[in-house]
Amino acid sequence: MKLHRLIITTLFFISVLTLKAQTGGYIDIKDIDYYGAEMKSDDYRETQCKLDIYYPQNEEDVPVVIWFHGGGLTGGQKEIPAALKGAGFCVVGVGYRLSPTVPAKTSIEDAAQAIAWVFENIENYNGSRKKIFVSGHSAGGYLSLMTVMNKEYLNKYGIDSNKIVGLVPFSGHTITHFTIRSESNIPDYQPIIDEFAPLYYIRKDAPSILLITGDRELEMLGRYEENAYFYRMMKVIGHKDIEIFEMDGYNHGMTYPAFPLLVKFIRSKCQN
Repeated sequence: MKLHRLIITTLFFISVLTLKAQTGGYIDIKDIDYYGAEMKSDDYRETQCKLDIYYPQNEEDVPVVIWFHGGGLTGGQKEIPAALKGAGFCVVGVGYRLSPTVPAKTSIEDAAQAIAWVFENIENYNGSRKKIFVSGHSAGGYLSLMTVMNKEYLNKYGIDSNKIVGLVPFSGHTITHFTIRSESNIPDYQPIIDEFAPLYYIRKDAPSILLITGDRELEMLGRYEENAYFYRMMKVIGHKDIEIFEMDGYNHGMTYPAFPLLVKFIRSKCQN
């Protein structure tokens, strides 16, 4: 059973290996509108629904990481994580609309649109359509789970979400997100598993999955436990390639030790 608790010395060793891969020149492109001009003008959409791309200048067909920022679906902004720079990947940092300006479920729709844009365009930025990974922290982890586990979001664009190679949420909700629950006046302490819960869509044919959370005693309310339950139910339903890592000693802001695991995961899947 691939259920792991990690200590700092192990993560340091992985970090050293990661640093050795930082070679070559990279290009940074900002503020690409992933909906495009064909959409009806909307000032808020035009402001929020942009993505940044960071990619190696002299390599082709490189792995692609789509990264969704955190912020509870109410805050945050697009980013290219520093820990993913220089690693030989094409990194796409996605912005999306936020509650309360729009219903929180709109964030999921924006995330799916951004993924569809990547499938359509990423080869123009030296990325491979056959090596796409989806990741993010907290709310971004939730968006990565929802857009991939519920196949309807990408089916809308003629994309089979199983074409995504790997899904790596950092401390993402697997139950219905607390902001979506709040919009329906559901208390924080009442967990819900409905059409806005990744757990609702467990299936054995999903892409490879790496779940990462902070220490169960330091994390946000129930975050490790709901990820552990998602892991268990995926195993029960017959999924063959899912792991869960709990970062001992780290709270919800566990991205620093998690990024080396993401890098290692991507490289391992691209060697297969």
